[in-house]
Amino acid sequence: MAEPGVFLIHGLGGTQYDLGSMHKRLKNAGFVTHALTLPGHGTRPEDLSGVKMEAWLEAARAKYREIVGQHEVLHVMGMCMGALLALEVAKLERHAKGRLVALAPPVYIDGWATPWYRGLRPLLYRIPGLPERMKVAEEEPYGIKNEQLRAIVKAKFERGENFHYGWVPLACIREVDRLRAAAMRGLDQIACPTLVVHAREDELTSLRSAHFLVERIGSGKRAGQARMVVLEDSYHMVCVDNDREIVGKHVLEFFNANAAGGFGMNRVDPEMAPAEMAELLASARRALERGDFAGLYRLGIPDFAWLQPGRNRGSGAFLGSKGLRRLRKWTDEGASFSAFGAAVINAGMAVQPATLLHRGLASPGVLAVQMRKGKLLEARWFPDDLDAEDSHFGGEPLPDGPSEQEKAFEAAAALSRTLRKAPDNATLLAMYALYKQGSQGDAAGERPGIMDMVGRAKHDAWTARRGMSREQAMTDYVELVNRLKDGESQEA
Repeated sequence: MAEPGVFLIHGLGGTQYDLGSMHKRLKNAGFVTHALTLPGHGTRPEDLSGVKMEAWLEAARAKYREIVGQHEVLHVMGMCMGALLALEVAKLERHAKGRLVALAPPVYIDGWATPWYRGLRPLLYRIPGLPERMKVAEEEPYGIKNEQLRAIVKAKFERGENFHYGWVPLACIREVDRLRAAAMRGLDQIACPTLVVHAREDELTSLRSAHFLVERIGSGKRAGQARMVVLEDSYHMVCVDNDREIVGKHVLEFFNANAAGGFGMNRVDPEMAPAEMAELLASARRALERGDFAGLYRLGIPDFAWLQPGRNRGSGAFLGSKGLRRLRKWTDEGASFSAFGAAVINAGMAVQPATLLHRGLASPGVLAVQMRKGKLLEARWFPDDLDAEDSHFGGEPLPDGPSEQEKAFEAAAALSRTLRKAPDNATLLAMYALYKQGSQGDAAGERPGIMDMVGRAKHDAWTARRGMSREQAMTDYVELVNRLKDGESQEA
């Protein structure tokens, strides 16, 4: 695809929340973002006990290989432990399609809030059973200097919200130490321009980490390719703390993007003439007049978003293919738009009057569409009478984000990467087919040729599930992975 991509890697015990609003800011600036949930994450802290650093690294490399061919330009960015993984991915995959950003990389653990026993870790690792049983708790200030935000995070921990683990096993810290040692070797082999962002007051690591990286990476074949940004008013979680806007500005500039674009304030797109913007808007209008929301999403970037305001079952932010599936739970009831007025197009944004039609409802309002490089970025609907739409649709907003079944499905995918030995071929094909059916639906595309025996077998296994609902495929996949994992536990 023509849009540049960014591969973002979260930190230890975390999720995409580690990177704050970076996904949205990059999307607003015209990038397509990709992410993954690292093995052992997104479920329970106990699930980290048996995960080795090789599993994290292989998951990150597998995701990189999956997406690198989709873009002419692909940047890699990681936060905390994710920064170490980003360094290793760039090194091992010989990344040269884009740039590399390391946010608060923990090359040295020598900050002011690190545990008192940090120097004794190697001794504790040797005590049988202790690394798996000992809990390393997340404590104040949670890597955040901003007191208001810190209070919010503390309340989330107390409520048990699963946005970040409240503790990790000591065995997991051992694996981070192993990853750190690997990342510190061969830094001069990194061939892409690199930006290191570090907070002067980071309570986990000192500026020595950033200086070390810049010096070692900059000593490679392309001297001067690494540079550093030092933040003056943040702790470790640089993407959400006081300096988050500075981080966003420097990252976007490093990626050669307009920093204002991160706020959705794009300048006129030099690659998209006014006539092209008018034609794209006309195509979007025709799709909405037909009630063809799938067609509308095909006009957008992969994570195109439809935003519907209100407090009803039809409101919410509907992002990408998963968002479209949620959106169609009410738009397939016959929703469409009509009575489009004259559009005003400026700086990549089109605004025009319209009327939402749905089962007797005729709700006038304004439709705002953002576009860049021939694709839709997002569409927002602003009804004149929000109360009327709330009354018409009724109910509560659809859940924002993955369902509990989707969470279990992704957790099982991460758990599958922790299997100590590969299953037999028949089981591997079943896992592949169920995962593809659960994540994408029925198989598409041509059957691979006779010379591609592996691809042909995988395609046939997936095609055999044609007609199976995504929900059933997800359920069967979770059961299969859990059965394999339980079998390994019983053998041990």
